Amino acid sequence: MIGIALRHRFGRDGFVLDAAFDAPAAGVTALFGPSGCGKSTILAAVAGLLRPDAGRVAVGDAVLLDTDRRLVVPPERRRCGVVFQDARLFPHLPVEANLRYGLRRAPPGAEGPGFEEVVALLGIGHLLARRPTGLSGGEKQRVALGRALLSRPRLLLMDEPLAALDAARRAEVLPFLARLRDAAGLPILYVTHALEEVDALADHLVLLEEGRVVATGAVEALSARTDLPQLAARRDAGVLVPCTVLRAADGLVTLGFAGGELLATARPGPPGTRLRVRLRARDVAIATEEPRGLSTRNILPATIAAITEDGEPGEVFLRLAVGPTTLLARVTRDSLARLGLRPGLPVWALIKAVTFDHRATAPLAPPR
Repeated sequence: MIGIALRHRFGRDGFVLDAAFDAPAAGVTALFGPSGCGKSTILAAVAGLLRPDAGRVAVGDAVLLDTDRRLVVPPERRRCGVVFQDARLFPHLPVEANLRYGLRRAPPGAEGPGFEEVVALLGIGHLLARRPTGLSGGEKQRVALGRALLSRPRLLLMDEPLAALDAARRAEVLPFLARLRDAAGLPILYVTHALEEVDALADHLVLLEEGRVVATGAVEALSARTDLPQLAARRDAGVLVPCTVLRAADGLVTLGFAGGELLATARPGPPGTRLRVRLRARDVAIATEEPRGLSTRNILPATIAAITEDGEPGEVFLRLAVGPTTLLARVTRDSLARLGLRPGLPVWALIKAVTFDHRATAPLAPPR
């Protein structure tokens, strides 16, 4: 378990960070929130690049900071691998030398993947002789990831590593981040304000606003909460549903989930691939009678479990039970009154196959 509790004020009337949370000892914990909410400040304090006014940071049995005991482990002894927005590679050294610099910083006897394994994991074997000036932004970030991993850290810290990349380069790097998550077997704190990165990578989510923790928990559970405006107020609000690829035919893929099956046009992988898909509340329509003669293929029997406020004056959220799975539908108040929608009412949830993101959520590792 990772335990973090930090308090810090920047200047007399400046930004105040007062945040505490626990994170699992493996997998990706995403620190999510708008710019200026304190995400990067937390990472800097964990890495030892910022000394907070008060706080405690522990990774398992290793205490990195405890101001009450006046314990402050120097940054170079914290064994935190840090990846920033910019790759910060040594421009005068080829890729191989940049990677081996990380390996030289590994503590004697520390366990971790070897040089060849990291190179294969990140697909950078063809880049070893090149200098950073000849690399794309995505390639630079993959090398920076490799260097951090080769330092054999106890904790990986990633501060918006994809923020400086365009959409194409982000799509290039995301699968490698997913591989790293699955293969590294160590905890990762991942700072982002991009929901698609949370969907693709995060196991655990810490929501931040104005220097404070608003909520923390499993990413699937928080995605279904309509009382969190940081998520629910977004137009792409919706639930994350764990799925398994069952089969593909006629240009469609069938995804199995706890509650039924979904048809999508995305190509997430071969049968057996596990992934999460975001079902946006705005893409879920409701029928009170079983529809016929529609182009929509996903027609799921459901029950309205609850009706909650949307934040928009003319809209509400319907919380739907599809077997054990919760879905959200965003509908107008006019539809609510016109259809007589109420908790306990059986309905059908309609979801078009083409609404699924074609850059599907990165596959998940099999259960350990």
